[in-house]
Amino acid sequence: MYKLIKTEGNARRAEFVTPHGTFQTPAFMNVATGGAIKGGVSALDLKDLKCQVQLCNTYHLHIRPGDTKVKELGGLHKFTRWDGPILTDSGGFQVFSLANLRNIKEEGVYFNSHIDGRKIFMGPEESMQIQSNLGSTIAMAFDECVKNPSPYDYTKKSVERTTRWLKRCVAEMKRLNSLDTTINKEQMLFGINQGGIYNDLRIEHMKEIAELDLDGYAIGGLAVGETTEKMYEIIENVEPYAPKDKIRYLMGVGTPVNILEAVARGVDLFDCVMPSRNARHGQLFTWEGVRNINNAKYETDNRPIDEHCDCPTCKNFSRAYIRHLLKSGEMLGMRLAVMHNLYFYNNLMEVIRNELDNGTFTQFYEKQRNILGVRI
Repeated sequence: MYKLIKTEGNARRAEFVTPHGTFQTPAFMNVATGGAIKGGVSALDLKDLKCQVQLCNTYHLHIRPGDTKVKELGGLHKFTRWDGPILTDSGGFQVFSLANLRNIKEEGVYFNSHIDGRKIFMGPEESMQIQSNLGSTIAMAFDECVKNPSPYDYTKKSVERTTRWLKRCVAEMKRLNSLDTTINKEQMLFGINQGGIYNDLRIEHMKEIAELDLDGYAIGGLAVGETTEKMYEIIENVEPYAPKDKIRYLMGVGTPVNILEAVARGVDLFDCVMPSRNARHGQLFTWEGVRNINNAKYETDNRPIDEHCDCPTCKNFSRAYIRHLLKSGEMLGMRLAVMHNLYFYNNLMEVIRNELDNGTFTQFYEKQRNILGVRI
């Protein structure tokens, strides 16, 4: 349940109550694709990194180790040892990114596993069943994420099918939550707004799915090649039609500046692999901008990655040491770098919430939007 605390412009300060605890928004979900953060970071580590919500990938967990095995082991919470809220995506984005390996029908999608090539079918009911087996806190509806750009007529038909799929997801989740064998009988469902880069399709779709009174609403199909200006334009167009009393989730976004801009436009929840992926390649986020720790100038630099950061990495290790580890291919280098970036993102959200609490978000936004993306 979404509880709005206060607003500043379009930015919203709230909390979201779930069966696995309450989290404060705006919030960033840490992406544990296969049940762990890439870079050797466990759910137990996340507690020290200010993480509130873990995101796991339905498609990858279905392929390996298999959602039925996860259910046998007690669900994702027991499997990963994360005791807070977990959101699972529907698997739709991964399925549709397989391009030539899939075939879309009204009943769902036929595709080949990217691991062993075996044929798999996933439709709305199957996606809900997999996510129910995983026992996540929040399940995402099965949708089609069209490539960008896609023709208007195809996008329109795709949106209509996504709406029909959403209604099937609602019915299937209701059935699953009533079963004695279900791990989480209070599993929540978020719908996903689609429509490509077409504002009119986006608006009409949000109007239609808003009538279903879901637990939350996501904006999907962005950050897939469109300009940032177009992404912000779509958020601005869709936001007035998103239910005011429901949480809003911008999927797969993004940089710290993207997050600031989206919060200012009324978004509550985010996820992205960027902090962990970029960290593994030495791109580290700081309050001064983005630092490439691979640069030679850090070879003998004894300072922490960010002198304003209290993460476990910055409290204990130097830029020179992190650079040495990454250059040497040591796994510890990736782990320490990923921990720093995740902490930075989670701490950024905490600072944003504090600024909203204090009524100073606008000043913070105007200052930081010109700093956080600078390469230093």
